[in-house]
Amino acid sequence: MLVVSFGTSYNDTREKTIGAIERKFVEEFPEYEVRRAFTSRVIINKLLKRDGIKIDTVTEAMDKLINDGFKTVVVQPTHIMNGSEYDGLAEELKPFYTAFDSIVCGEPLLTKSEDYDKAVDIIAEETEAVKDKETAVVFMGHGTEHYADAAYAALDYRFKARGYNNVFVGTVEGYPDIDQVIAYVKNCGYKKACLLPFMIVAGDHANNDMAGDEDGSWKSEFEKNGIKTQCVIKGLGEYSGIQNMFVQHAAEAIKKLGE
Repeated sequence: MLVVSFGTSYNDTREKTIGAIERKFVEEFPEYEVRRAFTSRVIINKLLKRDGIKIDTVTEAMDKLINDGFKTVVVQPTHIMNGSEYDGLAEELKPFYTAFDSIVCGEPLLTKSEDYDKAVDIIAEETEAVKDKETAVVFMGHGTEHYADAAYAALDYRFKARGYNNVFVGTVEGYPDIDQVIAYVKNCGYKKACLLPFMIVAGDHANNDMAGDEDGSWKSEFEKNGIKTQCVIKGLGEYSGIQNMFVQHAAEAIKKLGE
């Protein structure tokens, strides 16, 4: 079982998120050997140069599986949506389908409609600030130029449809952006906000773009607008329910083996 993540150069959050998801796979699928691959070459190169840590690319990991004699492979991404990273993974896997007796690839976190409902309820239940109806809970996603960017607005809508009216979703590089989110929060009359990353890991974007003290960070922009702000540096990979969703996606992929 190859667990494929974008990756992060932040060692602490890597173990709390990606590492935790991988350990959950080891626990839930004892009949499989669980291995790791990252899709970000920038992060792979940085970890090797800075820490001497070698992480395989998907191609390197697949070549090793061939050389080690494996015949069945389950690839499970920890990507949030069917965006450019997932498209790239699917493309990178294509040459390997004839090299194994059976190979399947699981779905990203938010793929089916019911995935949104599950994720929303898990995150709301595991996020203490959501229970304070006087606080706007704002999740910061990455955003993308890929058409999958629509998932963030859909997620925001789904939170409210599930009854979490004080939850808002924005993005660093997509839609909705920070200006729109701040406008929504102010229009709803909130004077307090809790910011959290909607990303598997709490890395550079969470620590700097969201929680940084410098001008232009989400924290700074919310406070400029008169909203008292606190930040929670917790990646989605730390939520036990989210870990279980990836386990479920992998289990669904396993059912397709041999079809």
